[in-house]
Amino acid sequence: MRHLARKHQPGAMTHSARNDTLSAHDVTKTYGRPPALTSALAGVNLTIRPGESVAIMGPSGSGKTTLLHCLAGVLPPTTGHVLWAGKDVGAMSDGDRTRLRRSDFGFVFQSGQLLPELPAEENTALPMLLSGHARAISLQRARQWLGYLGLAGMEHRRPGELSGGQAQRVAIARALIAAPKVLFADEPTGALDQGTGHEVLQTLTHAARATGAALVVVTHDPAVAAWCSRTVHMRDGRIVESAPATSGEVPAPAAPAAGSIAPSQEVAQ
Repeated sequence: MRHLARKHQPGAMTHSARNDTLSAHDVTKTYGRPPALTSALAGVNLTIRPGESVAIMGPSGSGKTTLLHCLAGVLPPTTGHVLWAGKDVGAMSDGDRTRLRRSDFGFVFQSGQLLPELPAEENTALPMLLSGHARAISLQRARQWLGYLGLAGMEHRRPGELSGGQAQRVAIARALIAAPKVLFADEPTGALDQGTGHEVLQTLTHAARATGAALVVVTHDPAVAAWCSRTVHMRDGRIVESAPATSGEVPAPAAPAAGSIAPSQEVAQ
């Protein structure tokens, strides 16, 4: 990954050892009411370990995006449990799930979902700003991440002034700025051409690996799944196969460190 390898890195991540595991236990998800019930998930069991990268594959309607939303606390399961660090995500209040998604989880979507009126550095800084961090510190961290992802000099460009690949790298920076422990990506290259998609996937997987975050990618493309260490196949709301990757992983350069900013400056009290 040329644009990462040649950049000076502010420092390695300083997270303490992570023992957090994300798991689904007999998870079902249905929509509608009898007799017109639609089953999206039909008893899913899955464990995502710290630092692991997992691709969830399947045809349209197989339940892969619904599973991602249940794992991420966006949707509560109809039955079964989603556990994060031993806590039942589905049993949390809406406010607690919102805080969990803001602190422990990061998200990259197919379209990026950047705010069109904000420049790249402010789009990147949003998670920290919404969590109450000081603006100056949030923007400093945002510039570190944008530089790490090959976007130095583009901090003041708005989404309309960026290419599709550049905009997705801004979305990746935004997802990673708060040092999440799990990164969720829903068809992150679906709106990109093959070459740009390859670059974005390389950026995404290397950055997740460099920070120690687990990565969960929903895709229908085997070329996307090949970047992950394990692939889970779904059909009709069930996992039908789980297989490790056959190719080796490429070491990632060190990512911007949360600890590179003095703790006393970290949050505006």
